[in-house]
Amino acid sequence: MSNALTLKQDTMQLVPLTGSLDAYIASVNRIPVLEAGEERQLAEKLRVEEDLGAAQQLIMSNLRHVVHIARGYMGYGLPLADLIQEGNIGLMKAVKRFDPEVGVRLISFAVHWIKAEIHEFILKNWRIVKVATTKAQRKLFFNLRSQKKRLAWLNNDEVTAVAASLGVEPHEVREMESRLTGQDMAFDPAADADDDSAYQSPAHYLEDHRYDPARQLEDADWSDSSSSNLHEALESLDERSRDILYQRWLAEEKATLHDLAAKYNVSAERIRQLEKNAMKKIRERLGDSMAA
Repeated sequence: MSNALTLKQDTMQLVPLTGSLDAYIASVNRIPVLEAGEERQLAEKLRVEEDLGAAQQLIMSNLRHVVHIARGYMGYGLPLADLIQEGNIGLMKAVKRFDPEVGVRLISFAVHWIKAEIHEFILKNWRIVKVATTKAQRKLFFNLRSQKKRLAWLNNDEVTAVAASLGVEPHEVREMESRLTGQDMAFDPAADADDDSAYQSPAHYLEDHRYDPARQLEDADWSDSSSSNLHEALESLDERSRDILYQRWLAEEKATLHDLAAKYNVSAERIRQLEKNAMKKIRERLGDSMAA
């Protein structure tokens, strides 16, 4: 019990609250690893007594494993610190659900939870694969890199073999392979980018035309012109046709064909014909205005 007795007192001092990632990794690697018996005793204490101190010791002693797992996902272009943070969340979830009676070490049980959190983080933040939504596509995304035996593109036989082993279509393997070879460029330049490289970021050459004064004025003028033309087109209709369109399209409580048929003492079919003819005249009038 020597490790367990000292771990709770020392771990908060071992892990720095601020500092570099290297300092954090060095700190968690200095935290003693629990023996199997110590781990089981702490897990039982957590499960029976809900002892948060025991949970803390279980988490802290396994932080080094999270770092090791997170390093395996560095090829996706996301910061290692973020991957470690998500992995730590998975570790905490695993500790909460760990049953010492099963007879396995905590880290063997926690690997699934750690990887699941990291996978979810990558899928949410790596823009290239946001379309990977199905379970089979997610499995393909995270397994294709390990399935490839070389850096070159897969040949037809390899594509067929990968598709069969992962339960997806060959065209999905091709599509995912093309995404994996792409670069996920940030919109803004990097914080340490100099003048020679900063201009290459999309923020320096992609324009947001929504707030172009000329386009805003054109849109406003078009809106005013369209409203004016619509009013003129409505005024050109006879009173009955104009009322039918208003009751059917503009009123808060829309009238039915039968309501208007009763109002004008005609059939519902006649109201439908009048509405159709009125709409035709409106479209023709608006079309003539746009052409002019």
